[in-house]
Amino acid sequence: MGNRFLQLARRQPVAIFAALVLMSCQSVPPIGLAQTSTQIVVLRLKAGEAPPQSLGKCWASDTSPAVIETITEQVQVLPERRDGAGNITQAAQFQTRTAQRMVSDRAVVWFASPCPDAITVGFVASLQRALKARGRFFAPVTGAWDAETLAALQKFQRERGLDSPVISLAAAQELGLVAADR
Repeated sequence: MGNRFLQLARRQPVAIFAALVLMSCQSVPPIGLAQTSTQIVVLRLKAGEAPPQSLGKCWASDTSPAVIETITEQVQVLPERRDGAGNITQAAQFQTRTAQRMVSDRAVVWFASPCPDAITVGFVASLQRALKARGRFFAPVTGAWDAETLAALQKFQRERGLDSPVISLAAAQELGLVAADR
């Protein structure tokens, strides 16, 4: 077969080159499905501020907890003592000290959300099915906002930048529960 290919290549180099080029082409993905962002847009506003109100757009809020870091370290309080020959006569003494510092304050975060009248039993059941299809929800589909549903939704949204059990519009769009904005 190798010899036959070489014979053809000598007689018809343009055709062979065109065939090789066509074989190396990759298929183009179909047009029509919009890529959704994996990040949820979160607004961090000052106390008492509300997000901008626009017709037909609803907002939800959740409180992100304060993050406190605990630092524990060993501190030398007495150095070691040595004799004239360099032998240790008394070991160094250490003390454990613990301190906490605030990494981030508690904050209210706002994000676009499906309007309350759209969140029906059927909507929640569809949410449960969509999370189940993505390997996030393992309980029976009931259409109820139960602990399993809230935990699965929170895990799904945490991966997208929002650690909240309140459904965001972006998550609802990505799960196919509401139409995406154009």
